Amino acid sequence: MDIINIVILSLSGLLLTFVGSMRLFNPIQTYAKNSGIELPNEVNLLNEMRGVSGVMLSGGLLAFLGIFLPELTRSSFVVLCVIYLGFAIGRTLSFNLDGKANQQIVSGLVFELVLGGANLFGLIRSLG
Repeated sequence: MDIINIVILSLSGLLLTFVGSMRLFNPIQTYAKNSGIELPNEVNLLNEMRGVSGVMLSGGLLAFLGIFLPELTRSSFVVLCVIYLGFAIGRTLSFNLDGKANQQIVSGLVFELVLGGANLFGLIRSLG
C-alpha cells in the first residue's frame, strides 16, 4: 500500500476512533466540550447519541484494518466516504433548514468535507 492511502486511512481512522469512543463512553461531557451542545441526561437521546458514536468508532476501526489488510482497503474507503460525506451532507442540509450552527460545528463540517474528499480520492485511486 502506498503512503498516500496509509495517511488518509490513518487520519480518518484516528479521528473517528477518538471521537467515536469519547462520545460513546461519555456523551454529555464530550458534546459539551467539543460541540458546545448541552445534552440533557435523557435515556432515549443518550441512546441515540451512543448509537451514532458506535458507528463512528466502528468506521475508525475499519480504517485501521484497511491499512493492514489490503483486501479491506477499498471497503474502508467506501465506508469512510459514506460516514464523512454523510455527516457533511446532513450538516449542510441542517444549515439550510435550521440555520447556521456554532463555530465548533462548522469546523467539524470542514474536517468532514476534507476527510470525505480525501477518502473519495483514495477510493478512486484504488479503482484504477
